[in-house]
Amino acid sequence: MDRAQKEKVVEELGQIFESSGVVVVSHYAGLTVAEMQDLRARARDAGGSVRVAKNRLAKIALDGKPCESIADLLTGMTVLTYSEDPVAAAKVAEDFAKENKKFEILGGAMGENALDRKGVETVSKMPSREELIASIVGCIGAPASSIAGAIGAPASNIASILSTIEEKAEAA
Repeated sequence: MDRAQKEKVVEELGQIFESSGVVVVSHYAGLTVAEMQDLRARARDAGGSVRVAKNRLAKIALDGKPCESIADLLTGMTVLTYSEDPVAAAKVAEDFAKENKKFEILGGAMGENALDRKGVETVSKMPSREELIASIVGCIGAPASSIAGAIGAPASNIASILSTIEEKAEAA
């Protein structure tokens, strides 16, 4: 790799570190090509990406970026799993690590917040952007059905009150 290629890689990594909602750093020693392709496919399906880069170039790219704290994790055979959605990459990495013991999550970063192994696990358990949107839409729809029920309720209440009054009048 010549100097121009290295500069291009550093620039690409810098954009990744700047624009990603979450970056997860993992060791991948011992994974087969098929397993790495599976990881990449899962990340792509979740709206994220996987990148293997030289640690030295990644450390240069991290300089001055919000997630600069992950530089210490970049030792050995590391792979970066990242996504704009602050939860997607963490979920993909966690799920993949459960199935592949050779894939070891070291930590990561969510913006300026450094994440240790437990932090990545906690982030992976949070609802994704799509799940949050679905719950918000559900919350917006719930009051509408409650309003419809409340509008219909007074009419039934009035009817029952009138029938009670009518029954008392007949009894008297």
